[in-house]
Amino acid sequence: MNKTKTLLLLFTSVIFFTTAFAQTAPEITSNEDERAARWQVWREYMMTQSQDIERLTEMASRQITFGDATMRFTYFIIGEPDANGFPLYIAMHGGGQTPINEQQYEHMQIYYRESVKNGIYVAVRGVRDTWNTHFNDESFPIYDRLIENMILLRNVDPNRVYLMGFSAGGDGVYGITPRMPDRFAAVSMSAGHHNQINVYNFQNTPILLQCGDRDTAFERHLETARFGVKLTEMQKRFPGFQHVVNMQVNRGHNFADNSAARNPQWVWENSEKWLNGQPTDSVLVNTNAIDFLDKYVRNPLPTSVVWDLTIRAEMRSVESFYWLRADKKMTEGLIIASYDRRNNTITITTEGVKAPFSVLLNRTMLNFDRPITLTVNGNRSRINVSSSHDVIVETTNERGDLNFQFSAIVEVNP
Repeated sequence: MNKTKTLLLLFTSVIFFTTAFAQTAPEITSNEDERAARWQVWREYMMTQSQDIERLTEMASRQITFGDATMRFTYFIIGEPDANGFPLYIAMHGGGQTPINEQQYEHMQIYYRESVKNGIYVAVRGVRDTWNTHFNDESFPIYDRLIENMILLRNVDPNRVYLMGFSAGGDGVYGITPRMPDRFAAVSMSAGHHNQINVYNFQNTPILLQCGDRDTAFERHLETARFGVKLTEMQKRFPGFQHVVNMQVNRGHNFADNSAARNPQWVWENSEKWLNGQPTDSVLVNTNAIDFLDKYVRNPLPTSVVWDLTIRAEMRSVESFYWLRADKKMTEGLIIASYDRRNNTITITTEGVKAPFSVLLNRTMLNFDRPITLTVNGNRSRINVSSSHDVIVETTNERGDLNFQFSAIVEVNP
């Protein structure tokens, strides 16, 4: 994917759609109007983008380029789509800063695949043979592009996109998820290290953590359990942060997280007690990663969002995070935001945020026909919001996801 060409295409698309709707689109004054406008914009976007030669070439060649980095991928279509399309499983191989990445990539093409009953299984090759092979700076816009291509060209359900990885692939799950969590319905991390990533941005993305209790290199076993404890502590403060920790008994760096026969494995019943050296039983559980992922469907518009701005992917063109948006140069502070449709309110608290940011809204979230109460750090105001075709076009182009179509943008000054 050539970066200049992509930006030119995005700019051209915005001009085309904005001009077209300025001439033909009726005013949006109701929920029905907005639904019709969003669908029309999405249909036009799909028609244009699904015929884009660059996208078609990427899928045919099974590789996507951004800057000087290229990600190769192999995919398999399994079964038939349901009414919403196919679920998408993105699997990341082990390796890292070693010469075995190619071998591991080939192995990942089959590793979880037999557990998939219906869906599209994609094994991706890390862009460079570095310790962060799956989350180099260029990796993030490539993942955006891969997911968009699968939605546009392979009938993938954007609300059932899943990420998983083993060893260096587990590192990738830790590294990728908090920088673009709104892309995924759930993620699965096996035998990886978090590399000191913060847990805030995992709020609305369920995660399965698995490790062998004897996987002592880099203290992976202890750090997996500690990360689970952090998620539990965060769960006490905010809604969400769903997670499961499977510390597999008497296992090292290799263990079963992919049994197509669903053979149960022994895990410590309470990983926090195990971590603290306290007595806990071992129990047999299904450790199949695909089965965990399949339990979840993404909620693209969660009523509560916590955004740690220190964790960004600067090469992404996407600046939005669920229904918030901040300039990519904003890399400090914490935003805690929620909305309540029944009371028609938005409540925001910030810590260390020094510049304005935006709230993205549509009529499924709040009632635009009456004033919205906006409270920012205790300061309350009442605002009136109206729907805009231009905003629908802009937000459709930003993430290529019909669930992230918004019709109004409200600027917030912390």
